[in-house]
Amino acid sequence: MNNCFSSADEAVKIVDSGNRVFVQGSAATPSTLLQALFRRKNELTNVELVSISTIGADIFKPANIGGSFFVNSLFVSQNVRDIVNSEFGEYIPVFLSEIPSLFRNNILPIDVALIHVSPPDKHGYCSLGTSVDIVRAAISNAKHVIAQVNRQMPRTHGDGLIRMENISAIVEIDEPLPEVSYGQKVDSKSMAIGRYCAELIEDGATLQMGIGAIPDAVLSCLGNHKDLGVHTEMFSDGVIPLVKNGVITNKYKDRHKGKIVTGFVIGTKKLYDFVDDNPEVVFLDIDYVNDTEVIRKNPKVVAINSAIEIDITGQVCSDSIGIYQYSGVGGQMDFMRGAALSQGGKPIIALKSSTKEGYSKIVPFLQQGAGVVTTRAHVHYVVTEYGVAYLFGKNLQQRANALLNIAHPDNREALDKAIFERFGRSLF
Repeated sequence: MNNCFSSADEAVKIVDSGNRVFVQGSAATPSTLLQALFRRKNELTNVELVSISTIGADIFKPANIGGSFFVNSLFVSQNVRDIVNSEFGEYIPVFLSEIPSLFRNNILPIDVALIHVSPPDKHGYCSLGTSVDIVRAAISNAKHVIAQVNRQMPRTHGDGLIRMENISAIVEIDEPLPEVSYGQKVDSKSMAIGRYCAELIEDGATLQMGIGAIPDAVLSCLGNHKDLGVHTEMFSDGVIPLVKNGVITNKYKDRHKGKIVTGFVIGTKKLYDFVDDNPEVVFLDIDYVNDTEVIRKNPKVVAINSAIEIDITGQVCSDSIGIYQYSGVGGQMDFMRGAALSQGGKPIIALKSSTKEGYSKIVPFLQQGAGVVTTRAHVHYVVTEYGVAYLFGKNLQQRANALLNIAHPDNREALDKAIFERFGRSLF
């Protein structure tokens, strides 16, 4: 291995004060390199970290960040949420499909990229493994690339290849990837939502699922469907039994027939083993995967995404709680629009009707400062555990009444009053 450094501490000496550093995300978060970088906090200043979602609750701590690093996040994950909402961080609202253009067009020029890859093959190529998404655009435009090469990183098919000679510094590790089991988070409300969503999915449909318990609940309800396809920015363990049982065949897809298309995966070791050297799964650049023109070419695209709250006219907030930045725009709009334009497609917002504390997620007005990720003009279906509201083609009051019918019963009276005050007459 050329330019191979024996330790992470030695490798991250490439980073200088004032650099912008890209960090690969999700299950491929380069934790070893990050920990080494944060050990340099007393000798670095004004280092900007950019990434989408990352994993590692014990890495991104204010004590690590100090005054040396600034987290300029492209998607806010749990481990950086408090930092992004503090003096040590910020959030960049952007469609997931457009992030690569920020790197390519030098809007966010990258000095150093920290990545997490598989060992090289006999031709000298490493795989970006579980996370290709925005990574190839970042490393193609970075001045330096530092890689932790992990014997346990799956080797995946698609766009995620990098030649060893293009890596500035290499750190060899042998560690399991972080695991997340969304299936364990599925409850009775998630299952009710899953059943309603499953009823909207036709045989031969192409699926996109967001992240969390609800997508896994939907997948668990699709056992009797036939010839489903998958074209999604990410997926988790819930896809595996549907592939093994012949439900997901990708038979009717227009793009990449016979293949599951994704940008990244996150789940358990079972999932990482499933994608390892699996030619049925292709990991592609996110500006292609999430391109509306590509998405719409597939038949009956069903896009299932969630929300923090939705107002009675259909405006969807899924990235903030008031002014508190909770997550990000991500790929929701890419797929909501792509599904709407697909022949027979169905864009779905799926959410529980209320919070754990009993507050309605269907509200008269979004909280002050809340971000609108999906506009009311883009919303077709809204699903809660109480049913399905179809909003497309409906006027504002018809939308409000449809959403009232799927709100939690404990909150309907207050919503009905708000509808009456706004529109002048009650549903009841």
